[in-house]
Amino acid sequence: MKRQRAKQRPLYRYDVYRGRRRGQARLIGAAGCAVFGLLLVLIRSLGIRFSGFLLLGLAALLVLSWLLDRLAAGNHRWRLIRRGFYGCLTVGLAALLGLEVFIINRGRSDMTPLPADAVIVLGAGVNGTEPSLSLRTRLDAALDYLEAHPEIPVVLTGGTGYGEEISEAACMYDYLTAHGVEPGRLILEDQASNTAENFALSKPLLYEAGVDPAEGRVAVVTNDFHIARSELIAAREGYGDVAGIPAPLPWVHLEINYTLREAFAMVKTFLFD
Repeated sequence: MKRQRAKQRPLYRYDVYRGRRRGQARLIGAAGCAVFGLLLVLIRSLGIRFSGFLLLGLAALLVLSWLLDRLAAGNHRWRLIRRGFYGCLTVGLAALLGLEVFIINRGRSDMTPLPADAVIVLGAGVNGTEPSLSLRTRLDAALDYLEAHPEIPVVLTGGTGYGEEISEAACMYDYLTAHGVEPGRLILEDQASNTAENFALSKPLLYEAGVDPAEGRVAVVTNDFHIARSELIAAREGYGDVAGIPAPLPWVHLEINYTLREAFAMVKTFLFD
């Protein structure tokens, strides 16, 4: 019996040592995530603040997992709590991954070759009177589509947000007409403040243009990561056939940031909108 205990002691010490090393690694990782995340949040010019908040959340999860491991040592109740925590975390991450795959796949399903009865260009941020990077990519995608389909009406939808000197609809009108689009094709909707209002307030304008959104096909121009949620909201607002026209962002870090953020926006749309 004594020999068995003697043999078990080195193994026990090794397990304790290994557990401490894992705990230290988690705390170091949490500190790194917290510092890097805080930098991304504070440096607004990078345009990836959401990724910074995600890193801060990851830092909190790492600290919480370390704390649960400490509390679970020799305590059955805390071991059950820890098991539940890791189970919920696994399910949540799996659901998030599945949602991200869905968003990416919908963003790649380019419907540009399909003819439509009308086009809706969803607004995005305006810097003073100039389109933001996100809005400019949407407008460039709209230009390509309108050139290929020169007869259909176009609804430009977007109100005036904080720091914007003109409405998003007016900004889009100025940009498209400056690039050769016939002004008579453009219909402005300048009151919407979110995607649901974009579609709801565009419906009567489409009817006035002779297009029934429940029966006809409406092409929707927005960023690729926004296609999936736009299709969901359009269906809720009574649109029958929506063809997504994706506009990718030019920089990978922005694309990753907004694609990650869109998954949480999708959850909000499912649960609360």
